[in-house]
Amino acid sequence: MTRKLHVGDWVEIRSKEEILRTLDDRGQLDGMPFMPEMFQYCKKRFQVYRRAHKTCDYSTDYPYRTRRLKDSVHLEVRCDGQGHDGCQATCLLYWKQSWLKEINDSSIDTAASLDLPPVASPAEGTGCTEATVWHNTQCDAQDGLSTYICQGTQVHQATTSLSCWDLRQYFEDYWSGNVGLKRIVNGLVYSAYYHLSQSGLGLGPAMRMFYNKFHRVWGGTRFPRLNGKIPEGKPTPSAVLNLQPGELVHVKSHDEILNTVDSSNKNRGMYWDAELVPYCGGTYQVLKRVTKLIDEKTGRMVAMKTPCIILDGVVCQARYSPCRMFCPKSMYPYWREVWLERAAISSGQSSRDEEPVGHGGRSSVGRT
Repeated sequence: MTRKLHVGDWVEIRSKEEILRTLDDRGQLDGMPFMPEMFQYCKKRFQVYRRAHKTCDYSTDYPYRTRRLKDSVHLEVRCDGQGHDGCQATCLLYWKQSWLKEINDSSIDTAASLDLPPVASPAEGTGCTEATVWHNTQCDAQDGLSTYICQGTQVHQATTSLSCWDLRQYFEDYWSGNVGLKRIVNGLVYSAYYHLSQSGLGLGPAMRMFYNKFHRVWGGTRFPRLNGKIPEGKPTPSAVLNLQPGELVHVKSHDEILNTVDSSNKNRGMYWDAELVPYCGGTYQVLKRVTKLIDEKTGRMVAMKTPCIILDGVVCQARYSPCRMFCPKSMYPYWREVWLERAAISSGQSSRDEEPVGHGGRSSVGRT
């Protein structure tokens, strides 16, 4: 039986030929596609960033939920979109353990094989070629427009249901090294507190006031789920900063941002989510301007009416999200420029309120 990988384990990605032997005639293993963007990492070595034993499914309607994923990890490598017409989502890639070799140390030349699943050979008609992997990145829809196939669009097919009440997932969060014990306890306490505040017993206002008054005691933020101050249906403000990669920006305070979103927490269609609150007041570097990305629900490429920003090292940590606590997907949140301002400090003085998390990520919490 293959040993489950833990955070910090060193692995070597198998050769292209070895990986192709694990794939079916759709270029997938257990429903998860191996994408063209991943070939560039073959035979290279990385440390495990997170065990992907569960993941958020954004292909379904809100509220999003986590689903169980088997024999998978995240490494600190992200999709560059080259095989999907330049999608700019920059998602953290999923790696099946069958695509990896475990190594004892980054300096050791030999690598121990993780078990490969039995697969048929190409000669028997069920194998896979590199051309197959490229071909299966999209399919033609009835309206003649391309529908893309990627790991994000296939999450539902590659996973099974997982109840948020299944406590085994939280034990695996801890034992895998994904999440520390303190954060698990804090997260579960917050979840209980939040659900009690929403219980209909009339405790909500008092509980939010208490949370906001004493949040510094436990080192947290203000109550993260507060409504925007603009009535729904009224116009919300915008700003054009034309921010570029490498620039330093300061994230405005939570109160300032609530003044830019309506009571459904949207600014011109983009959702302001509680997962962004811990980054308020911090200073970060612009990683990318996002103008287009693949919608996981439809598989279609969508263009942003207004470019949004992703920030280096700023990822969704799934601290406050019902039904998807501690999801390891580490997706990038999208930021409206009206929520940011240029930082008047030099590049050597960047500060962060949060611990750096890998190389950053994107979250679907800020979708248009």
